[in-house]
Amino acid sequence: MALAKISLEEWIQTATAQAVSFTDFCVEFQSKELELTATEVLARMEGMLSVMEESIAAGLKGPRSKGGLVGGDAQKLQRYLAGKQQNMLGSFIGRAVAYSMAVGEANAAMGRIVAAPTAGSSGVLPAILFALKAEYNVKSLDLAKGLVVAGAIGMVIASRASLAGATGGCQAECGSAGAMAAAAMVSLLGGTPSQVGNAVAITIKNMLGLVCDPVAGLVEVPCVKRNAGAVSQAIVAAEMALAGIESVIPVDEVIDAMDSVGQSMHCSLKETAQGGLAITPTALALTEKIFGNKI
Repeated sequence: MALAKISLEEWIQTATAQAVSFTDFCVEFQSKELELTATEVLARMEGMLSVMEESIAAGLKGPRSKGGLVGGDAQKLQRYLAGKQQNMLGSFIGRAVAYSMAVGEANAAMGRIVAAPTAGSSGVLPAILFALKAEYNVKSLDLAKGLVVAGAIGMVIASRASLAGATGGCQAECGSAGAMAAAAMVSLLGGTPSQVGNAVAITIKNMLGLVCDPVAGLVEVPCVKRNAGAVSQAIVAAEMALAGIESVIPVDEVIDAMDSVGQSMHCSLKETAQGGLAITPTALALTEKIFGNKI
């Protein structure tokens, strides 16, 4: 049974009318939905944050993936950035990008991660949250609240579109993860409910149409680096929203457009490894090397 469509615009309007932050609105909403106290909800989120932090640490150790296609790049980037007094990315985004790749590499090496919203996009949200902790000294309890906000955005997207690459392409995975992270970032940095919605809309608009084309069918290439790209898009969207820049297309309509694009996308570009990068000569040679005649 399909989920009833949730309107993020209605949530934003309600939070604004009640003169509460979008964070507080989401915590109260989830408390009612789960029949738990706010303290209990946040305790659950803190448990997930611990796993996220562990996955970042594991990935920064440079593990190799089971397929052998990725591993060590997060560590390489972190060392490169640490050795330069100035870099193009800057401290915050550089840290977040390295963290996102670390989680992706930990996942590819069969490490423990939090699907946020999926395993293939699991690096985006923890990267943003823990970069905020490191660079802005955001406390763990506030990170837990940010995670609730991100989860709420995921609920909306799941009800209006999809979070699965097999249904909507990578726009549904990394695109949704970026939108969730952007919303958490704006809420944690004091943005209004309306600014949260604009950050979500801008992120998705900038990632609309992103295909899912895993080489050899593995969550390795191009997935890990796409997490880094989604982190960058989320930060750009959050900064724009906090500056007062608005999305011309309302956020619900943007999410609906993502659903429409996903439905229009050919099946070869939706997690089947039958199109895009997955059928380049190099990708096919790597698939043969990994699996031989087994596929």
